[in-house]
Amino acid sequence: QMQLVESGGGLVQAGGSLRLSCAASGRTYSMYAMGWFRQAPGKEREFVAAISWSGGITYYADSVKGRFTISRDNAKNTVNLQMNSLKPEDTAVYYCAAESTDYSGSYFITEADFGSWGQGTQVTVSS
Repeated sequence: QMQLVESGGGLVQAGGSLRLSCAASGRTYSMYAMGWFRQAPGKEREFVAAISWSGGITYYADSVKGRFTISRDNAKNTVNLQMNSLKPEDTAVYYCAAESTDYSGSYFITEADFGSWGQGTQVTVSS
């Protein structure tokens, strides 16, 4: 089982930036796609961004497109989420997720596709 640990959350004013990181450890897959999800109070968890093993393919939810950037460093087994121009509606617990893949260009965008999850990190954006 792969372990995922998120970091980098915190409190920021609207318009500010935060950079989330997720470190994978344990029995890491030989190739794995990764993604970020978030869950706001009283709402269901929703997809934010995804990245293929190669890092060359990324996909974003419409709500964050142009503001968030997902990237990865396979040598360090980490994935990052750079969040700019943050809005109060971005307030949520952010989770990273991973799933093995046979193709370096694959990515996933639904919760059911991912088998490994982190514990989450809180992001709060004040107005």
